Amino acid sequence: MTDRFRIETDTLGEIRVPADAYWGASTQRAFENFPISGQRFHRRFIRALGLIKQASAEANMELGLLERGVGEAIVQAAREVAEGRWDHQFILDIYQTGSGTSTNMNANEVIANRAIEILGGRLGSKQPVHPNDHVNKGQSSNDVIPTVIHVSALEALERDLLPALAQLRHALEGKAHEFDDVLKIGRTHLQDAVPMRLGQEFSGYASMMAHGIERVEAVRPRLAELALGGTAIGTGLNTPAGFAPLVIGKLAAGSGIQYREAANRFEALSGRDAVVETSGALKTVACSLMKIGNDLRWLGSGPRCGIGEIHLPELQPGSSIMPGKVNPVIPEMACMVAAQVIGNDAAITIGGQAGNFELNVMMPMMAYNLHQSIAILSSASKILAERCITGIQANRRRCEELVEQSLAMVTALAPRIGYDRAAQIAKESHATGRTVRQIAREQHVLPDEELDRVLDPRRMTEPGIPE
Repeated sequence: MTDRFRIETDTLGEIRVPADAYWGASTQRAFENFPISGQRFHRRFIRALGLIKQASAEANMELGLLERGVGEAIVQAAREVAEGRWDHQFILDIYQTGSGTSTNMNANEVIANRAIEILGGRLGSKQPVHPNDHVNKGQSSNDVIPTVIHVSALEALERDLLPALAQLRHALEGKAHEFDDVLKIGRTHLQDAVPMRLGQEFSGYASMMAHGIERVEAVRPRLAELALGGTAIGTGLNTPAGFAPLVIGKLAAGSGIQYREAANRFEALSGRDAVVETSGALKTVACSLMKIGNDLRWLGSGPRCGIGEIHLPELQPGSSIMPGKVNPVIPEMACMVAAQVIGNDAAITIGGQAGNFELNVMMPMMAYNLHQSIAILSSASKILAERCITGIQANRRRCEELVEQSLAMVTALAPRIGYDRAAQIAKESHATGRTVRQIAREQHVLPDEELDRVLDPRRMTEPGIPE
């Protein structure tokens, strides 16, 4: 050993490890083998890894399989991992062995060496705490990593995404109520359609978020199933009786989330369908977010030469060359986030097909993409609500002006004067620049009082109102 390195041995021989590192030989080999992207696992993933190692040590002590002094040191070290104290020791790239074995061993080695330190031993000695024999007791990377993915993802949904989506839905519902009396023109195929209320348009956005929340909540039962206890291939070899329910019970008690043992551990190790399902729900939310973001950009376009039916909050200068220009930066951000989530889902979908025989071998990539999707959707939804939706104002004058100018106003006349005659009025309105109301009045298609009632745009937004 030099001042900077220590020499460790494993089944492949000797390897140099930084002298002050808490990781060991297995992690060092993986670090040297996979200098791929510089991307690391999400904080919630490392937290869940620590929680599972802590609960496993506690269960092994309760089962009489782990000497109390060693077990308590592991519990303390694992708790510190869960709290984030040793995040800098988790050095591995997400593009690694497809089972995540390298990262499971990274955790085993960091916790073992920290436990050794707590007990007064020497880093790298594997005495009196061994990363495999003690920290990994009753476990395999093949059941730990799927368990970590489920625990961390469900916690992220509960703590981050669902509250953010609820906040966005609430903001949109508030605007739906505020804009209920604002008449505007609807649009289909990017062409003028019949009148509606701005509040109705925003109510549609709020409903999209409500449905998105329901879709995300619907994945809970599958994510709550944990693979722990399956060890290498699902048979549970080398796992003591009672170990998995003890650990899973501790995880549930500590989080308030009702985790349970997987109904079938062979499925729980070889398939990642719950992750694919969850990502699909996130993709759907992303599609909603992109639709809303793009609508806001269009509705707020201008300020002089666009649609301009709403005013978006002005947050920052929009151009380095055009003075006074302000851009819809928050909706643009939301659309980019949505695009990334959709891309993440494509990779997760491919990863979900990599359950070759008894083990999926794309788990690290799937875990990373899933957590990135949850994290950026959470942040984007929160920021969209706080820095855009709540500050939107209706341009009432512009809305009214566009309604009166619309050719689609003639739609309400069609049941009374016939489709063909109504179409002729629309064509003449378009050719002359005069409104449908003006032409219809000139042609005396209906008595003036009846014409005004039929062409009342408010009535068109509530066709069930009795005449």
